[in-house]
Amino acid sequence: MFIIIGIMLTGMLLGYLLRSQRLTWIHKVITLLIWLLLFLLGIDVGGNEAIVKGLHAIGLEAFIITTAAVAGSTLAAWGLWYLLYARYQKKEVKP
Repeated sequence: MFIIIGIMLTGMLLGYLLRSQRLTWIHKVITLLIWLLLFLLGIDVGGNEAIVKGLHAIGLEAFIITTAAVAGSTLAAWGLWYLLYARYQKKEVKP
C-alpha cells in the first residue's frame, strides 16, 4: 500500500515540476494504458473459473449495477462540468 501511495505522490510531484511543459502526448499514453489494464483485467476474469461458472447467476445483477454505476458517474460528471464550466461560459457570453 505504501508503494502505491509513493507512486501516486511521485507522479504528483513530477506533474507539479513539469506543469510548464507541453505534454500533449500524455493523454494518448494514459488512454493506451487504461485500455491495456482493461484488457489484462478481462484476461484475469476470463481465467478465473469461479467467476466464469457464476456468470449466469450474477449476470443480471452485474448488468444492473454496471448500468447504474455508469449512469451515476455520467450524471455526476455532467453536474461537475456544469458547476465548473458551463455556468461561467454563460456569464461571459452576455453582451
